[in-house]
Amino acid sequence: MSVEPNILIVGDEELLVERAIGDVVASVRAGDPEAEVIDLGPGGLEPGRIAELTSPSLFGAGKVLVLRAAQDLGKDLTAEVLAYAKQPADDVVLVAVHHGGAKGKALVDGLTKLKARKIACPKITKMGERVDFVRAEVRRAGGKISADGARGLIEAVGNDLRELAAAGNQLVADTGGKIDDAAVARYYRGRAEVSGFTVADKAIEGQLAEALEQLRWALATGVAPVLIVSALAQGVRGLAKVGGAPRGARGAALAKDLGMPPWKIDRVQKQLRAWSADGVAQALTAVAKADEQVKGGSADPAYALEKTVAEIVAARG
Repeated sequence: MSVEPNILIVGDEELLVERAIGDVVASVRAGDPEAEVIDLGPGGLEPGRIAELTSPSLFGAGKVLVLRAAQDLGKDLTAEVLAYAKQPADDVVLVAVHHGGAKGKALVDGLTKLKARKIACPKITKMGERVDFVRAEVRRAGGKISADGARGLIEAVGNDLRELAAAGNQLVADTGGKIDDAAVARYYRGRAEVSGFTVADKAIEGQLAEALEQLRWALATGVAPVLIVSALAQGVRGLAKVGGAPRGARGAALAKDLGMPPWKIDRVQKQLRAWSADGVAQALTAVAKADEQVKGGSADPAYALEKTVAEIVAARG
């Protein structure tokens, strides 16, 4: 059998774990279409059963034995699994799924020493990791998406990996493969509120019509004017902070000094190319005035916000 006899999947990102198991089964069945899959959930393994499950099939077909929640096996069952893994059967692939962490670490250590193939499926928690996931999903489906497009999709769809994977695949099918911000907005704008940060990014990038459209949508879906002003202020202050950073500062040190994630700094640096120091100062004045107006200084906060967006775009020029 060409697939490694012992495979260790470590991590608790459900979608990635299921895919890893699916990939192993597909690889086994590519060479043995009749291979049996034995999928044991928590508590599904009893003492002495490993020998029974790994015994040769009457029909000569191979087996894939999946042990889920392997961190809960306990000392005796762990020893039994490791004893088998030292001398695995020729036609059986053992797949141990461990959630990670200290519990049941003896199994992880033992299989690692036996040179089991290890597949990491850690929880995806950071924005940058989700962006990478979305871009990889789109590539897997035969398409291409920019980092900004991936962030836009995450903002619209949410953080669930299954939904993101499905959305990425659907966009590839709908667009022919090349996915940009406009495509994400066109297909997914109605799925979530437009945030103030979407408005801010469009304004800072000089896209007046798009910024105003996003602003009106945000107000129509109930985003408070004060939150939109806050986002505009953060966006413009980001320009000032990154623009004022010492020359040569970069990477993690710069992110720590500015209190901004690296991906955000990269985006602001790109935005800054079209801004002058005077323009940033004018935009800061505009958002300060807008803050006062939406907090009671204006009878029409929506108009005040539209005017502020226009002033930010003009300052950029």
